[in-house]
Amino acid sequence: MNATEILKLHEIKKTPGRIAIINALVNYNQPLSENEIKAEMQEMYDRITFYRNVQALTQAGIIHKIVIDNTTVKYGINHCDHGHQHQNEHAHFFCEQCHSVVCLEEVKIPEYNLPSGYKCTESDIIIKGKCKKCNQ
Repeated sequence: MNATEILKLHEIKKTPGRIAIINALVNYNQPLSENEIKAEMQEMYDRITFYRNVQALTQAGIIHKIVIDNTTVKYGINHCDHGHQHQNEHAHFFCEQCHSVVCLEEVKIPEYNLPSGYKCTESDIIIKGKCKKCNQ
């Protein structure tokens, strides 16, 4: 599915910035940082517009934000499965050597048994170590 089709499916306005962000994430098929996306967008990049587009794409369920630590944030594309369900409740792996981030969609985030009166709205799991490539 291309960027235009993704935006249409999610009923969100098609803009050049949104298309560029989605294309960067789809083309690399892995989460990217703002600087990595900026390099793909080239002269189209504008910091304020970038953050507005990221917010709109996140709210629409097209992408998700992955916070590795206080200084590293990456963005990943959400893949829709049958029935337009987003599968973003998964763990992420951060390679401490090459700094890549991989969505581990097969590693689901467990449901936590929270005390009475608490409701979980979001949960993140970041697994850190060496990726397959760096571990060889």
